[in-house]
Amino acid sequence: MTELPVPLEGIRLFELKLYGDARGFFTERFREDHWPQLANFVQENHSRSAPRVLRGLHFQTSPRQSKLVSVTRGRIFDVAVDLRQGSHTYGNWYGTELSDLNARVLWVPYGFAHGFCVLGTESADVIYKVDGFYNPQTEGGVRWDDPAIGVDWPVHDPILSPKDVALPSLRALEPLAP
Repeated sequence: MTELPVPLEGIRLFELKLYGDARGFFTERFREDHWPQLANFVQENHSRSAPRVLRGLHFQTSPRQSKLVSVTRGRIFDVAVDLRQGSHTYGNWYGTELSDLNARVLWVPYGFAHGFCVLGTESADVIYKVDGFYNPQTEGGVRWDDPAIGVDWPVHDPILSPKDVALPSLRALEPLAP
């Protein structure tokens, strides 16, 4: 596994080793003794999204939730937005492509909103390990298209949930406490 440089402090991007031949490939997505101590994971989630679907930008405050995100099928553009109170990069975003073939894994710690959109014409399966159980009462988010953030999404006219359409702007949010 190799760690790749990322411009936002706290976000970490890893590239796993793929062992492949004409039959396909093999990789270890997660092996506790080979990973840096990021978190004590308590839940693993799996979502499948159709082409042009955009999910996000979401966060959870109690329990605080960090995510280790990877893709087992298809391709996504994965985004993290800094919402940390007092951060010199507050409101900045980082995006990268994650796919089943590039074997990249993104660490999104508490204090960042997270979202993704599906690239290409096939569905995408996203797996994310989290260090806090899901709690719908403390989840929040920020608009995917907020001009104050300015994410350069590669999908135009995305398919959104009614919940994501109704998310507030960055200006309407309180920064997340450290």
